[in-house]
Amino acid sequence: TPVHVVDKATKLQTIYDRIGLVDTRFEVARRDAELAVLRQQLALRPMVDEAAEKAVLAPLQQALAAIDADRDFLRKCNQGSEAMAPADQQRVREIAASRQWRNPQGVQTDFLTADEVENLTIRSGTLNQAERDTINHHIVATIKMLETLPWPRHLKNVPEYAGGHHERMDGKGYPRGLTREQMSVQARIVGVADIFEALTAADRPYKSGMPLSQALAIMCRMRDNGHIDPDLFEVFVRDGVYLRYAQAFLDPAQLDEVPQSVVAQALAA
Repeated sequence: TPVHVVDKATKLQTIYDRIGLVDTRFEVARRDAELAVLRQQLALRPMVDEAAEKAVLAPLQQALAAIDADRDFLRKCNQGSEAMAPADQQRVREIAASRQWRNPQGVQTDFLTADEVENLTIRSGTLNQAERDTINHHIVATIKMLETLPWPRHLKNVPEYAGGHHERMDGKGYPRGLTREQMSVQARIVGVADIFEALTAADRPYKSGMPLSQALAIMCRMRDNGHIDPDLFEVFVRDGVYLRYAQAFLDPAQLDEVPQSVVAQALAA
């Protein structure tokens, strides 16, 4: 899997974070707004009309405030999240449609490219669909590699265990679209463990490790949506597997108190 995809920390990152290019356009927009007002002020100089100059400056302050607000918003959007609100996605598109900037060739052009809009409106995380497809290939490669190894009899099912951690109980996972009934218990266990580790891991470039309460609340929703095995998730919580793992491997700051309501929800399989 390409490093630039695995380590994609922000939505606009490729070899570098392209939010810097967007920042530059905002600076150009600020400059153009200021220049337009300064030209109007200069035209008034022979009149020495203070009231008129103030009237010219007022719209500039509003324009600069709007520019800064849009820039701050896009910078926030560039950081991956669990779920980007549809209203925020629409605002990105509106900024792209309503704003223009004068490029180095002096041509008025769209403020955001289609690729930038696509990436800044990613609903969850920092990867677009093409990058997700690239990431998803890792499990196909895993299965192919493991199936070529001469496993001893008691380990012959390892490829299935390792290769099923992105399958879903409702059959909407990948790469084979298996349902709960088609998967071994071991593969379903690995699926639960993989998701919990991904939510709480502190070494991911695109997010910080979640506290226990947040991770379990998300996994409750994933269970309800047919993503993970409900019975195994109940065991995971009831027997304190999550807590033992957390005490051994997580940052102490992540070990918050899990509300009883979350625990009760997790046990309500």
